[in-house]
Amino acid sequence: MIPIARPQMGEEEKRSVRAALESGMLAQGERVRQLEEAFAAFVGVPHAVATSSGTTALHLALLASGVGEGDEVITVPFTFIASASTVLHAGARPVFVDVGEADFCIDPAHVEAAVTPRTRAVLPVSLYGQPADLPALQAVAERRGLALVEDAAQAHGAAIGERRSGSWGIGCFSFYPTKNMTTAEGGMLTTADGDLAERARLLREHGMRVRYHHEIVGYNFRMTDVHAAIGLAQLPKLPALNERRRAIAARYDRELRGVVTPAVRLGVTHAYHQYTIRVAQRDEFAERLRRRGVGTGVYYPIPVHRQKPLLALGYGEQRFPVAERLAGEVLSIPVHPSLTEDEVSTVIGAVNEVAAELGPIPSGTRA
Repeated sequence: MIPIARPQMGEEEKRSVRAALESGMLAQGERVRQLEEAFAAFVGVPHAVATSSGTTALHLALLASGVGEGDEVITVPFTFIASASTVLHAGARPVFVDVGEADFCIDPAHVEAAVTPRTRAVLPVSLYGQPADLPALQAVAERRGLALVEDAAQAHGAAIGERRSGSWGIGCFSFYPTKNMTTAEGGMLTTADGDLAERARLLREHGMRVRYHHEIVGYNFRMTDVHAAIGLAQLPKLPALNERRRAIAARYDRELRGVVTPAVRLGVTHAYHQYTIRVAQRDEFAERLRRRGVGTGVYYPIPVHRQKPLLALGYGEQRFPVAERLAGEVLSIPVHPSLTEDEVSTVIGAVNEVAAELGPIPSGTRA
């Protein structure tokens, strides 16, 4: 079976972790600081704050931006639930708007229309590795006095022009094992705002600047040095790994038939955390690929506003037709950099065979 993901751990990661273990410094320490500096330089911002996960990075970003009780945060329903649950954790209410048919990302025009006096932040999701329209969203945020918090959990190294995801407003990355780079578990907040970074650091570590002197009620959202050691070995590999993902995606773009392939906006560098096609009879399509030895993933089968916790909060009557349609059609196929050319050919052949058997998706749903 060709898996949908295949985390890569080489000798560099093993040596780095071994050195961290032998150092005796296992909690947040010098390696975390080094990873923060290196990742900030990679993104192109002066500040990065390492966290225990991508979810805690989002939570810190919202809190450090002043989001709290009674506030609203505009985001999308076609995403992982953390994009909305962290808004709830901050005491605010998610306000959902639909995504674009072609790029699966939030439409700035939808954002502008959804702003109310209670809106405090906009939280776009750079889904599958394609950045949302961050320049336009930043313009809306600045015009309306809102924080811009990019959920860049899948967008490591993605860019618009020469500017990388995480350099508009606040970027929030995940280092979960299947991401483009990993620390086994962890996250990172990136920003050009030194005051915001300092607030995030304070919140991250129980409200302490000086040990056992607590200025505010904070959290334990720290990354360990052991996790940072993995990240320090992974980050230098990220550009080459992303290039391999893009090369595989280019073959898919050229050779896949009978499915809707990803649309990449002009001037965008896609990181291809996932290569996501749209197909007819999605679940049957996935099953037929499985029988041919090709693993797949569905990201995400249930829009967030239809998840049980959100239904309990009264979101069940809301409708977002594009997000709901995509949730029934999207299917991610392997694009990880460890794929061999023979495996890529196997994926292409299997997808084309199944597409011929099941037929195209209805023309009215195509981007």
